[in-house]
Amino acid sequence: MSEQMTPEQAAHEIKRLVGQLQAEGRSDLLLKAIGVPLLEELRIEAAKSKLSRLVITEDYRFLLIDYNKEVELQPVHKAVYLLFLAHPEGIEFKHLVDHRDELIRYYKATAKGLDMDKVIEGVDHLVNPLDNAINEKCSRIKKVFLDMMDEYTASYYIISSHTQKHIAGSNRIWYERLKIITLPRELVTISKNI
Repeated sequence: MSEQMTPEQAAHEIKRLVGQLQAEGRSDLLLKAIGVPLLEELRIEAAKSKLSRLVITEDYRFLLIDYNKEVELQPVHKAVYLLFLAHPEGIEFKHLVDHRDELIRYYKATAKGLDMDKVIEGVDHLVNPLDNAINEKCSRIKKVFLDMMDEYTASYYIISSHTQKHIAGSNRIWYERLKIITLPRELVTISKNI
């Protein structure tokens, strides 16, 4: 491709070459040429047109503005969701205890009128690595979103797994099993009073 091409001309040429590779059944070469990081970036860009903005109001209503729908969640589910929204880098379930105070704050705010002892008890179940409560809450959140939209779109709104590989030195490899909400944060508006 000539350096003189406009971005539009380059896009047209890429489209032509992609069509040629697809016609020859060589998606493997196409993937190799594009690379997985760019493919993920393109996936997010493609999804943006389908994704709704998520607005969390002062009274903790979760609204999908572009779909004109409210996400109906119980206070404990809202607290968990707010925690993961606040941490776009992700959190490992085994480290939830490090976020206990933040989770208590969210749960107390979303469950107005709930006895503080019940809030603390509920959060202690969530942060206990030997308890399945956090998995149950994430499954419930996932079900609510899947009931509202297709699986592909829902994948951006749910709390999902993301594994990061780390290499320290030549022989030590470990994996961080993060839980993350992949919804682009520019689509999220949270009331200033939260």
